[in-house]
Amino acid sequence: MSEVTRLLRDWSAGRAEARDELVGLVYAPLRAIAERHLQRERGGHTLQPTALVNELYLRLVDQRSVEWNDRTHFFAVAAQVMRRILVDHARRRNSDKRGGGLVPLTIGAALEVAAEENVDVIALDAAIENLANVFPQQARIVELRFYGGLTIDETASALAISAATVSREWTMARAWLRRAMTIQ
Repeated sequence: MSEVTRLLRDWSAGRAEARDELVGLVYAPLRAIAERHLQRERGGHTLQPTALVNELYLRLVDQRSVEWNDRTHFFAVAAQVMRRILVDHARRRNSDKRGGGLVPLTIGAALEVAAEENVDVIALDAAIENLANVFPQQARIVELRFYGGLTIDETASALAISAATVSREWTMARAWLRRAMTIQ
């Protein structure tokens, strides 16, 4: 059992000091994921990686009923929460503008982790929601890989499916989203 898994289980058992120790172990990987996401955002983004991780932490601390299984489960939940934070932030930012200054999303660029192009997270969120209506597992894979930064193997573990299935579904999901985004 990894140190992260042990601390997660201790935290689930009500040991608050385990949560504090856990933060020290997962902060750097979470900040790296946040940096990757924010690099794809428009220039001059008001949300910084540290603020994104801090908001994530505040929301995770409120998760009292979560029974943490392991490191992968933690990062899967963190991916969901990070997605919500980014989408909520984008919605608040755009609420006054009603579309002003939005950059069209090219899903090919959005799904390339190394890409440094602007990503309209609201459009991506809507595309993932549409994908979830048709192929829920594929949408979950996109969320874990894109927002959580999980590898194929970590995603397979989080979803309790084979790595080959994740790889196949990941390819299908990217193609579906690419097609959905070009139709818009």
